[in-house]
Amino acid sequence: MHVRVSLVAAARSSSLLAERFDDDRPLDGTGWRSVESAARDLVPLGSAGLRYCSPTPRSRATGEALGYAPLAQPALRECDMGRWRGLTLAEVTAREPGAVDLWLSDPRAAPHGGESLLAFISRIGGWLDTRPADDGGEIVAVAEPSVVRAALVYALQAPPLTYWNVDVRPLSTMTLTGWSGRWHLCLRPPV
Repeated sequence: MHVRVSLVAAARSSSLLAERFDDDRPLDGTGWRSVESAARDLVPLGSAGLRYCSPTPRSRATGEALGYAPLAQPALRECDMGRWRGLTLAEVTAREPGAVDLWLSDPRAAPHGGESLLAFISRIGGWLDTRPADDGGEIVAVAEPSVVRAALVYALQAPPLTYWNVDVRPLSTMTLTGWSGRWHLCLRPPV
């Protein structure tokens, strides 16, 4: 028994340099245009039996724009960044450079008072491992790029610091096949 989980990274809500931790902003104009141009390739994923999304405005909007009618999953929320919520990486680095260095080098550290990288990856992995494993079942989830990165690290059982070496662009997709604790990355050609 196995399941196929396709993760779609939400469209953007701001430029990369303006992104903030736990950003609750909706899609920007560029994000909407990107969804429109990618729709032809991404809409077919909406035929999945189960359709989910992160609870962020841009994940919900991306899923709705693609016709998925996704159900928001609290477990797919971004990493809890504690007191860094709403700040950019540049702002935090200027205020707490030592804390940022610790956060980037120790996956168990949570100098911001929120969730550690290891806890975040484990939470996303827990969500994956509790998906119903109906043989041949399909799931699609629109999630923040950070959630897609965490899922990849968990599924491949890679060291947690690998998270920082994975680039997930808006509207990119990743498909995992398998079942609880036994996930495989499935690379497919474009539709």
